[in-house]
Amino acid sequence: MKAARNGTKDGLEKTRLAMMRKVSFLHKKESSGAEDDAGYLDVAVSEVKHPPAELGPMPEGLSNQQIVRRHILGSILQSERSYLDSLKRILQEYQRPLLEAEPRILSPKKTRLIFHRLPEILQCHSMFQIALASRVAEWDSNEMIGDLFVASFSKSMVLDVYSDYVNNFTNAMALIKKACMSKPAFLEFLKRKQASSTDRITLYGLMVKPIQRFPQFILLLQDMLKNTPRGHRDRLPLQLALTELETLAEKLNEQKRVADQVCEMQQLARSISDRALSKLLNSGERQLVRCETLIETVYGEKGQILKSKERKVFLLNDTLICANINIKGPPDIISLVPVGPKYTVKWTAPLLQVKVVEVGQETSQSKEKLYQHCGSKQAGNAGKAFLGPPRLFQDLQELRHDLTVVEEITLLAGTLQGTYQNLNTTVGQDWCLALQRLIRLKEEEIQNANRCRLRLLVPGKPDRSGRPVSFMVVFNTPNPLSKISWVNRLHLAKIAQREENTPGWVCAEDDGKTKAPFWCPLLACRVPVFSMKSQEQKLEAALHNPVQCALLGFSAASTSLPQGYLWVRPGGGLVASGGGTTHGQVEIFSLNRPTPRAVKSFQLGAPVLCLEYVSEPGPPEEGEVGVGVDEGPAPIGSTICVGLYDGRILVYGSVDTAAQCLMTFRNPEGSSVLCLKHLSNLLFAGLTDGRVLVYSRKNGDELWDAESCRHVSVGSEPIRTLLALEDCVWASCANRVVVIEPSNLGTQSFEAHPDPRVSVAHMSRAGGGVWMAFSEGSSIRLFHTETQEHLQEINISVRSAFLNPGQEMVRVTSLLVCQGMLWVGTAQGVIVALPVPKLEGIPKITGKGMTSLNAHGGPVDFLVATSSLLSPSLLKRDSVVDGQDSASCGEERTDSSSQESLQQGSGSPQQEGKAKGVLLQYRLRSTSQLPGKVLSAQPEGSSGSSLESLEHSLEDGSIYELSDDPEVWVRGRSTSRDASRRDKVTSAAVISGGRGFRRLGSRSSVDGGAADDSVLMVWQLPITA
Repeated sequence: MKAARNGTKDGLEKTRLAMMRKVSFLHKKESSGAEDDAGYLDVAVSEVKHPPAELGPMPEGLSNQQIVRRHILGSILQSERSYLDSLKRILQEYQRPLLEAEPRILSPKKTRLIFHRLPEILQCHSMFQIALASRVAEWDSNEMIGDLFVASFSKSMVLDVYSDYVNNFTNAMALIKKACMSKPAFLEFLKRKQASSTDRITLYGLMVKPIQRFPQFILLLQDMLKNTPRGHRDRLPLQLALTELETLAEKLNEQKRVADQVCEMQQLARSISDRALSKLLNSGERQLVRCETLIETVYGEKGQILKSKERKVFLLNDTLICANINIKGPPDIISLVPVGPKYTVKWTAPLLQVKVVEVGQETSQSKEKLYQHCGSKQAGNAGKAFLGPPRLFQDLQELRHDLTVVEEITLLAGTLQGTYQNLNTTVGQDWCLALQRLIRLKEEEIQNANRCRLRLLVPGKPDRSGRPVSFMVVFNTPNPLSKISWVNRLHLAKIAQREENTPGWVCAEDDGKTKAPFWCPLLACRVPVFSMKSQEQKLEAALHNPVQCALLGFSAASTSLPQGYLWVRPGGGLVASGGGTTHGQVEIFSLNRPTPRAVKSFQLGAPVLCLEYVSEPGPPEEGEVGVGVDEGPAPIGSTICVGLYDGRILVYGSVDTAAQCLMTFRNPEGSSVLCLKHLSNLLFAGLTDGRVLVYSRKNGDELWDAESCRHVSVGSEPIRTLLALEDCVWASCANRVVVIEPSNLGTQSFEAHPDPRVSVAHMSRAGGGVWMAFSEGSSIRLFHTETQEHLQEINISVRSAFLNPGQEMVRVTSLLVCQGMLWVGTAQGVIVALPVPKLEGIPKITGKGMTSLNAHGGPVDFLVATSSLLSPSLLKRDSVVDGQDSASCGEERTDSSSQESLQQGSGSPQQEGKAKGVLLQYRLRSTSQLPGKVLSAQPEGSSGSSLESLEHSLEDGSIYELSDDPEVWVRGRSTSRDASRRDKVTSAAVISGGRGFRRLGSRSSVDGGAADDSVLMVWQLPITA
């Protein structure tokens, strides 16, 4: 190709022969020598002919959104100009002087390796800037930018050059580090360049910018999309651009993650003296799940810190490794380029034998010795072993014992006939309050230990008598979120070693590359629902009722399924032998454990056809700040709407042990209710006669007004499914979908499938698109939420090696979008997962599909996503809200988290928290357990209790130090403004329901239980923040 560009006769002949052999000139060479630029045409871009893009003066009469869009476009131009300057600066101030230097500072081969693919990246963005300049010139008349991003960054060459750069980045930094240590001239060159620059950015700071470029683009386009009104011609192109950039960024992030993982594993393998383990690490059979620098702390007998040191903890798929960090290198080199540390392995342990132990939950084992890792023995008593930090729980128990004794003394002092100095009821009450404060502080210390201290029980070598020996290791994490993540990853890594997860998923076109252990969802458990006596009966649907359980401990909340309850409805024959309708049934499962547990089952007078969870309406905005709110009736909270075959709609309280029915209403014609969906303050019900009923809430009430029923005629076929979007509801009728406007019930329809005999059976929304599945066939289709345009069609049968396209009855029976995955259930019981974007873009499928090797014996009747937010108190170092959990309640309350009453912690405030006025949240929040009312903003009233007056005295006031940014609570509920500021940690799982269980590719179709049993399979996903 070089000869062809030089125009020689031999070059032209070679070009002709290459064209005859259909050889691509853009074929990338494997070598990295002087011919490394193969596939790249170096086209010089003249700034005279193509000046940088500039926005003209702002015209008059623009709307606010147009003005904001111009400002965002200006930010895009400025960001791109700065990025191009950085790329040119790397090549002109670093690469060119190194290549032209005499004598050589660095060999040309190493120089090209360090700056690998940077010229191509500069070329791509130079072309993009030319196109951007032409688009900016016509901005006021066109206002289009999304299609330009799609055209510029959807090319395969962009992914290729960025992938090569990202994959080479770690090697480039290693070369720079090695050259700095071995070549003083090169180190002096880098120092001189940094000192002469105005911004003093190092070479590393410049070279990391290509890795950060696409996330910056995504943020800018997200802002542009938010300020682009619906119906604007640039809205769909912006969503497509977000999809392209997110897909590109995800691929680059994954490649960077894999490259960093390989580098860490290689560095760790060099530090291990065990040759067998070192060989395993280098062989690629071990995968790095998580690694982080933690602080190991050793405590003395009285709780004092004896020693603390940074350790690097590596969580592999089957091993936990702790290593000492040795950072070697001159300070001047460390300031220029990150110097990777060297490790000295302290200990390794099989993952299945490592246990997470919270403060106060230690249990001694009769046949096992317990040591602290510092080497000093801590003899395990008959009750507990208090390690790391020791004696906290014992101190708490002693304080509680003393409080009980002092209370008895106070009562006895009140019976004295005479008067004695310092021996009366008042002094006794002061002692009680002092002990209560000490207990409160001790509870805080214990809970802080649980928040940011990762306590691991690690197996050691057996002693001389052969008895097992374990030692306790205490790591301080940077924040509570890190602790939660470690506990969760340790839990999932153990699940990943089960037989059903090795492997759990396969690709139809497996490329043989190593996958991340948590990239695939993990089958956490499978639970039989009930035995089916009739072959016609099956599971129909389920929904997740999120309810926060206040009794869950820190580790339990980090490892359990999304908190709440799963409502499951069985289906079957709708008509009994006598001609009457059969009874319906609802099963309720608790998810507040690692395994779902049935807690309630009740019968209904007619078959249940649909379920809908309706969240509790938010508080009124006018009562948000410092205004007293009159105490009204007790709030109903969230509700569950149940649609029946006989046309009734039942409304149940979501956290009622007796499953109390709050109200019942029936549609006038008695048509069966096939589907329910709520949007804002409206409830939509799809009927078998092709109509959609719309109910409103009662005035000032949280229930529905049966008299407010309005109807929308959609068609003559049944309404099979409803989907609620932000401002409309989609209703499927036969092969068409009708869009209903809630304000005036206006409708517009579009055709979703060309065959009128095929009905839209399932709809699932993701970002700016809706995926649809149909009553027949194995294809699913994607439609735009705003224009209803058909964007993509996927045939599921070709995405799975276990689905034969020619097989009869290959059809989709369930559909779900959850955390960037499109789950598809089939009539064969096979579940296929396809990657989709997570942002506001169009959820087009561009990656490879995965097939779960864990399948149902019959059709996948439903797929339901369960997700819940972890309690914000778990993320606060200074909160002791759940001090009643494990540490402060001791063995007497060990089983409290397993209580399965549906009335447990619904996230509603305590009775004390319902007082009028504004409640403020304080750093010490255990005052609700003390005598007296909760501290409030109300003026102090007369109190008949001496305990109350002492509790809120000035002497005690310093405890209730107001937070820097206090959360304002009205009736114990936080405002939406403050709630949005909290860190959100989401726990998610996917549950499938169907008949039987089987392993694909295995001879045994059923593993435990009968083939006709209905089974719930639960896939747990990593906690996300």
